[in-house]
Amino acid sequence: MNHIAIIGSGSWGVALSLVLHKNGHLVKIWSYSQEEADLINQGKCKFLPDIEIPGEVRCYTSLEETIKDTEIILIVTPSSAIRTTINNMKPFVTSNQIFVLCSKGMEPGTQKVYTEVIKEILPNNIVAALSGPSHAEEVSIGIPTAIVIASETHENALKLQEVFMNDKLRVYTNDDLLGVEMGGSLKNIIALACGIAIGMGYGDNTIAAIITRGIAEIARLGVEAGAKHDTFYGLTGVGDLYVTCGSKHSRNRKAGILIGQGKTLEEAKAEVGMVVEGAVAVDGAYELARKYNVRTPIIDEMYEIIHNGKNPLDVTKDLMMREGKSEF
Repeated sequence: MNHIAIIGSGSWGVALSLVLHKNGHLVKIWSYSQEEADLINQGKCKFLPDIEIPGEVRCYTSLEETIKDTEIILIVTPSSAIRTTINNMKPFVTSNQIFVLCSKGMEPGTQKVYTEVIKEILPNNIVAALSGPSHAEEVSIGIPTAIVIASETHENALKLQEVFMNDKLRVYTNDDLLGVEMGGSLKNIIALACGIAIGMGYGDNTIAAIITRGIAEIARLGVEAGAKHDTFYGLTGVGDLYVTCGSKHSRNRKAGILIGQGKTLEEAKAEVGMVVEGAVAVDGAYELARKYNVRTPIIDEMYEIIHNGKNPLDVTKDLMMREGKSEF
């Protein structure tokens, strides 16, 4: 049995708490909201209304209390809050605690993936990343799911694989920490683009084109940044892209649909009611593409929509009428 802290009380944090509790671990959750903490301690989650949280899983609003005497710490906050949260945790962290990033994103301005941010603040701690096609709504009720864990060391990846894996959650290992994170981050931008296309009334042909050319952009950018090509055609690449672009559970897809129907980004985010990570990740991706001089036309046009209010109809025309190229 491991003592595990989950930093973040949203749907994914709660879903992971159920998995880990089922596996026999002692789990504590941290929430920034006393209201959410009280609800979880009553066995409920506002984001997952159909599940019951076991009484052994407790939620706190104190970071110190949450991570005290734990061996493994899961970071499941919105990506924009990770740096602040890790800095706030730092006084209470011991060097033997393993950090597992379960959020997906890339830091605007620095173009860093968030395991790099964690390592910058806590250089003496081992870090890992958990990613893949895994909607909390399905994991929380035991629908069979496969994900991937990447870590600084193979030994730690194997340890974490054992911690998470059960008859409903299959966990693969991967030694490409950067690639696993970039795949999980960049797919949100492409899912936002798919949602916009759906909202505009485009069909299956368009969605297939966005997904296919989107994974090509993700892989090109990732490889130039130092990741492995094959990673982007595994669970954290094609797998996560497929589920995020096609599922009713995807907040990025839903926000995109609303934008495609004519709503502003702010209106879309308000209606979704949760963080739309694709709108955040596009900044880092756009900057990284310029740093490495990589062609990313879909990502570039999403940046124009998010930051400059470009009309999606103009985006469609500009993407379709680019100079003809070879597919590969």
